[in-house]
Amino acid sequence: MDLTELIGFTAAFLTTVAFLPQTLLVLRTRDVSGVSLGMYSLFCAGIALWLVYGLLKGAWPLIVANLITLGLSSSILVMRIRFAKQAA
Repeated sequence: MDLTELIGFTAAFLTTVAFLPQTLLVLRTRDVSGVSLGMYSLFCAGIALWLVYGLLKGAWPLIVANLITLGLSSSILVMRIRFAKQAA
């Protein structure tokens, strides 16, 4: 692994784990009142496109980071929809 890939994986790791606190908070409290449906919908679409781009380019830092980020952000989006319906 060269320095460029190390920087890519480090950046991917940091931006991906940034979603863990929100995911864990929503799982624990089931409070989605502060979670924007529009923001997470657009974000998930963007991450899905980054994933496709990474796959087409064979860029492993993009692929790994965006797979994990898409999983975390999609789980927040699903909980936002599900828990908001339960609260209504």
